[in-house]
Amino acid sequence: MRLLLIEDNEKLALNTSASLRENSFAVDVVHTGEDALDAIRNFDYDAIILDLGLPDVDGFDLLHQLKQIRNETPIIICTARDALDERLRGLNSGSDDYVVKPFAFAELLARIRAVLRRPGNALGMVLGSGNVRFDTVDRSVTIGGRPARFSARELALLELFLTRAGRVQSKAAIENALYGFDAPPTPNAIEVLTHRLRKKLTEYEADVTIHNLRGVGYLLETGTS
Repeated sequence: MRLLLIEDNEKLALNTSASLRENSFAVDVVHTGEDALDAIRNFDYDAIILDLGLPDVDGFDLLHQLKQIRNETPIIICTARDALDERLRGLNSGSDDYVVKPFAFAELLARIRAVLRRPGNALGMVLGSGNVRFDTVDRSVTIGGRPARFSARELALLELFLTRAGRVQSKAAIENALYGFDAPPTPNAIEVLTHRLRKKLTEYEADVTIHNLRGVGYLLETGTS
């Protein structure tokens, strides 16, 4: 899952993005409205975290512009503006949630996952295919009812495949979902990561298969081969 964090406080942006990456999100950080618009025009995001107090644009104006470009992408306002009329304005202007600073990171994380679980968005409470189950709340995986352990990057790729099970994922789409623009993948990173994930699924006796459709992409289907 890839997030866009729009935050002009560099220390807060650094700490928040680091914590989100520790929880298996790819995160792009921008500090101005202009850079946010450039990012949203060029990359696909599962959710956006928006600070209203930006140096170059009013946060509500930026919210309106972001919704015009990517109306389907959930936006969480994260701001020090705690007045009731500000919160109501944010929610009535199209944001999906409103978090007041200072906040506990656990709360922000829970709210991100909540908007991603809403109908039509990226996550369900539990993702599954075949005998594989992925709990998106505690980030745990069971295969055939038994716990299975994966690295953070493997977990992110498995989540992506389960979210889009039965649909072909191009290499570019996987790179876009798993890597931020400040940490691009190496040329063969997706091939290596997919190989590792496929090997672990086999070791855990998962009854799903990741197919490599040469020149097209990757496909996760129920059934082994």
